Amino acid sequence: MKKALIAFGMLLIAAPAHADITHKLSSSVQLTVDAAASQATRLGSTYSVSGNNITAGTMGGLTAPTSTTASATQTQGSYTVNTAGSAFSLTESFTYGDAIPSGTTVTSGVVGSLPAFGNVTTTSGGVSGSLAGTITSAGAMTLTAGGSGTSATGQFVSEITVK
Repeated sequence: MKKALIAFGMLLIAAPAHADITHKLSSSVQLTVDAAASQATRLGSTYSVSGNNITAGTMGGLTAPTSTTASATQTQGSYTVNTAGSAFSLTESFTYGDAIPSGTTVTSGVVGSLPAFGNVTTTSGGVSGSLAGTITSAGAMTLTAGGSGTSATGQFVSEITVK
């Protein structure tokens, strides 16, 4: 009988509840100021000529630059028609290339002088100004805008996990 009561008593004992509770708080502020940048592609000098029923007395072309920062220039050609009174064509093309300017300077995020190349993309840098961000332990967020080219992002996360 005692054995039966012990077995019955074990059945009546309830297992304790096991629950893990995790509470996480995290906050972050990201302040960004864009950098100044300039991307340029220098164009070289080019010359081309084509024709029909034409003879070149002096062929046109390019003359080497006079300095290491100059660009090549065009040499004029002299052309005559082969058969007078017959149809002829002459096409001459010249692109004056970019000289090499002094370097681009950036002062306080501002590009003062732009490079003088044939293909240029220049962006001015941001100005931080009064850019700021704070998050209190209570999750209250204060973000202060800066000048142009800036961004401020704040985040507060409260996470509760019950297992």
